[in-house]
Amino acid sequence: MMALALMLPAVAQTERWSEKRAAEWYARQGWLVGANYAPASAINQLEMWQAETFNPREIDKELGWAAGIGMNTMRVFLHDLVWAQDPAGYRKRIEAFLSIAQKHGIRPMFVLFDSVWDPAPKLGPQRAPKPGVHNSGWVQGPGAQALAEPKPAARLEAYVKGVVGAFGKDARVLSWDVWNEPDNTNGSSYGKTELKDKKQRVLALLPQVFAWARAAGPQQPLTCGVWQSDLSSEAAMGEFARLQLSQSDVISFHNYARPEELEKQIVQLERYKRPVLCTEYMARGNGSTFEGSLPVLKKHGVAAYNWGLVAGKTQTFLPWDSWQKPYVGGREPAVWFHEVFRGDGTPYRASEVEFIRKMTGKK
Repeated sequence: MMALALMLPAVAQTERWSEKRAAEWYARQGWLVGANYAPASAINQLEMWQAETFNPREIDKELGWAAGIGMNTMRVFLHDLVWAQDPAGYRKRIEAFLSIAQKHGIRPMFVLFDSVWDPAPKLGPQRAPKPGVHNSGWVQGPGAQALAEPKPAARLEAYVKGVVGAFGKDARVLSWDVWNEPDNTNGSSYGKTELKDKKQRVLALLPQVFAWARAAGPQQPLTCGVWQSDLSSEAAMGEFARLQLSQSDVISFHNYARPEELEKQIVQLERYKRPVLCTEYMARGNGSTFEGSLPVLKKHGVAAYNWGLVAGKTQTFLPWDSWQKPYVGGREPAVWFHEVFRGDGTPYRASEVEFIRKMTGKK
């Protein structure tokens, strides 16, 4: 297995990294620029990774487009249900993905859990996209059913230790994001179907997830991105953000605002004296653009992961408010919200792609 030949020389992780170790790791990476990635043919993580719909040829093509504009990393969501169904098969598919990514000079950040969108994930064929609706089929993991179990930790622990144990010493993996927006309750989409005590359940699990991942001995850093807007003080951020920041080896955050607000948050997070990674940005309708955000991120040496690479079944080129006002009849918004490329590889905006190439130094 190629992973065995690519073991990192650094010692494995059993406790939170020191500031020094985090800084030394980050200094070796160069400027990280990439996207949150799912293939255009996948409506969610399950469709990306299940054996019946895993599509190496498409991934190879799309990561080639990303590499062609200087991207060197991707943030990629995994799912616990796929692991529970077939751990050995899932390992083989992750291995295949890593081989393709390595071919294109791309190292992924893998996301273990996700609290955003549909709380009822189900294995098997996934539903078709809802016409005109942003991310109409993305699923949470663990879902509400798993969170509601009397003892959900056993299965989830096996997943975390299994996947991190399998790839935690693989140099092709950049890092681990343990839980995407853990305290998101999806008020504008699935809020009425969420568990009433979801936050309390996730808050109890999140420290355990960090501990399970560390127990697996990864040689890559762990993180968990804060996403609420007020980062001015720990009191303002609330208990989730305080926990996320206190456990993370490197700091990550989401920002879909204008450049001045982006820079404000970066400065606020720099007080933690750890590398800072922006793992979600770029929502054109919100004033978050490549031209506005990338110079700020590069100035501060912050990793840059925009949301979306290729327009497809996630339909995230549509805005968030399409949940309330669907873009029916095949109608496109006047300005795409996310994504860089159309399904045929044509840039949504040629000027943006040229700007990204300039910022990454890609000839």
